[in-house]
Amino acid sequence: MAKQRTIFSECEYKGIGLHTGCVSSIKFKPASEDFGIRFVRVDLPNKPEVSATVDNVVGTVRGTTIGIGDVKVHTIEHIMSSLHALKIDNLIIEIDSPEPPVGDGSAFPFVEILKKVGIVEQNKEKSYISLQEPLEFKKNDSEFIFIPSDNFKISCTISYDHKILGTEFLSLDIDENSFENEIAKSRTFCFDYEIEYMQKEGLAKGGSLDNAIVIGENKIHNKKPLIYKDEFVRHKILDLIGDLYLLGKEIKGHIIAVKCGHQMNVEFVKNIAKELQKIKNKTQNSLNEIEHYPGEFLNVNDIMKIIPHRYPFLLIDKAFLQKGEMSAIGFKNLSINEAFFQGHYPGNPIMPGVLIVEAMAQTSCLIFLSREGLSDKKIPLFMGINEVKFRKPVVPGDQLRLEVKVTRARERGGKLLGKAFVKNNLVAEAEILFSLVNKN
Repeated sequence: MAKQRTIFSECEYKGIGLHTGCVSSIKFKPASEDFGIRFVRVDLPNKPEVSATVDNVVGTVRGTTIGIGDVKVHTIEHIMSSLHALKIDNLIIEIDSPEPPVGDGSAFPFVEILKKVGIVEQNKEKSYISLQEPLEFKKNDSEFIFIPSDNFKISCTISYDHKILGTEFLSLDIDENSFENEIAKSRTFCFDYEIEYMQKEGLAKGGSLDNAIVIGENKIHNKKPLIYKDEFVRHKILDLIGDLYLLGKEIKGHIIAVKCGHQMNVEFVKNIAKELQKIKNKTQNSLNEIEHYPGEFLNVNDIMKIIPHRYPFLLIDKAFLQKGEMSAIGFKNLSINEAFFQGHYPGNPIMPGVLIVEAMAQTSCLIFLSREGLSDKKIPLFMGINEVKFRKPVVPGDQLRLEVKVTRARERGGKLLGKAFVKNNLVAEAEILFSLVNKN
């Protein structure tokens, strides 16, 4: 497992803030494990801290601003993007003004000084932001999708109704090397007609052709040519990487973004945070359930080590096994995505009764095949089903609870009584006979 990281020793960078126009000095200092990323306003009394988290975002106009009360730090996205890509988990960032230096309008100055001072591993393992199911967010013309993945990848599309800047697309696996070589040097940009408006709003006071690409109606005003032919979409990716790091951990997932910007980025990040909280609550409920039901808890991976059933015919998500009592409780969470609901019946989906009995049987198999060595040698086969009764329909959204108990055990098989419940309602019951036969 990867370890948390910080920097070897402190380093400093000075310059002018893009929007405030303030001359500022920023110091990066090593921090302890689980410290996170925190900005410290050393120019204010008591040197207040602001953690770089989505809960502390207070503004997204032409940049991402974090704050607590009157204490604010503007335009943090380029720093956050660098830290995300360089996999720096813990850092103290001391700043003597409301805004970090803009440098040349890219993230490269921060990458350069942080790599120069050295990045070191700490003792504690790091954790990641990941999801088990895709998450989609749409608003106005913007669209985001978080697709589960073992790596961090961004696919970004921007689209403007403009002669020079039209539609650009880039898809890139994000790591330290790809960020430094393909993303970090891309500069912030604006249209020339926006400058007057921004200055009236108190923005872009430190902006110039040295730290931003300025796009006119028919030309780019900068004498310095574009670093990449698609520099604009690359900078949008740079900003998105920084805003995603407001979750506090590295991303493991494929992020698809269409027409992204700071406001939409942050709203998407908040949606991810909400989804993670739901998962956390569900996990806690599962832990409470583990305490509630007796026996050894088996998750789906444990179950697949014992019985041979696999998708699309594995009908147990988790179970509790009482070997001494020769009984087990299995669970099946039913969603409309189950294949059998599509044909049984269209417009009125009901779980087939035979599959409820099959789920009981699979739960029964856990009792016998969990004995040491049997799962590698034996396969369970139905020998008989008696006294089957179906009492209530089982539909999408139900959680099926399958309670089975051995009534007669033999070396090569047995007889069990199975009951299926939704909540406390009995929906089916049956007596099951099966035999264990050699795999070969």
